[in-house]
Amino acid sequence: MTVHGGRLVHSRVVADLGDVLDLALEEAITGYATVEPQDALLLDAEGVGVLALEAGVPVAARHTGTGRVGRETLAELSVPGPCRVELYERDRPVQFADDPSNRIPPGLPADRLVRDADLANRTRSAAAERGTGERTDADALEAFLTDDDRVDAIRREARTEARQRAAEWGLTDALAEPVDSDVAVDE
Repeated sequence: MTVHGGRLVHSRVVADLGDVLDLALEEAITGYATVEPQDALLLDAEGVGVLALEAGVPVAARHTGTGRVGRETLAELSVPGPCRVELYERDRPVQFADDPSNRIPPGLPADRLVRDADLANRTRSAAAERGTGERTDADALEAFLTDDDRVDAIRREARTEARQRAAEWGLTDALAEPVDSDVAVDE
């Protein structure tokens, strides 16, 4: 089922959606994947889940049958059993990816649909490197906390500022570490 046009890259029934998400990530595919769970195949349900991809990173989701969008789409697709997946490549992202209500955090499909923490982390890293996807507060915090150089620089800056203020206020005796002679006090 071609929902948004594009060149078909991959089409099969899979037991694990992780292989398709990994392929899209490794190949940095911009386009979309259609996901039709087993129960939809058996019950002849209408519509499919569509995951929008930018440079291999899932960025938005919607269901063509139910009209659900974003995280709600992923909840519909997280059913056990095989699913039919088609992966399409396009020159530009699908249009519905621009609507904020359709957006999803990059690692969420790997977390919810595959339960693969490694794939979710690689997807988040790729989103940060490629400048794609939605950066959530949790993603930003995780990226910050894992950047040891940045954390150390902030600590050094805070210590320097604390020493300057202590010297300014005449509280150098209260410091656990002695004040360096090179600490300048602005007057």
